[in-house]
Amino acid sequence: MDDATASDTVVNAASALFYGRGVQAVGMDEVRSAAGISLKRMYSLFPSKETLLMAVLRERNATWTSGILASAETATTPRDKLLAIYDFLAGWFNQDDFRGCAFINSFGELGAVAPTVAAAAREHKESFQAYVADLVEQAGGPASLAPQLAILAEGAQTTAAISGTPDAAAHARAAAAVLIAAALPE
Repeated sequence: MDDATASDTVVNAASALFYGRGVQAVGMDEVRSAAGISLKRMYSLFPSKETLLMAVLRERNATWTSGILASAETATTPRDKLLAIYDFLAGWFNQDDFRGCAFINSFGELGAVAPTVAAAAREHKESFQAYVADLVEQAGGPASLAPQLAILAEGAQTTAAISGTPDAAAHARAAAAVLIAAALPE
């Protein structure tokens, strides 16, 4: 197995374990076992657990971004692209392995003691907020609408994870539709 394949295998194994049980609850030996490679090889690819976590968060960010963009591609108007965010969330919340936002979870566990984790979480959230701001601008809405819509999405993620039901996506979408209608009168 070449380094790129081995790296992907380790990141995928760590992602599933960290997301399912938490970063601190999972040891590197458990990741190694799930990935099916030697501990020496894994440490040659990822010298520390934090390095591995950062690779996992990069992969999670790429998955999130591609999912959000794909959802928006199905919408035809800027207003519908904004609402597509919540449709994406509904699909995500309905997945059997949904455990909330990996960035919020990682920040909650390690943000106070691992500056790189805190920075990755902030960067991920800022990127999403910039994406929403761009959609709001395309729709001709006021800049103040973007953080309101982003907060609805963030709150829906946390609520869905804690409640264990996907209902928060529909509630956030309904609230977003009201905000959009008020900000973008037809």
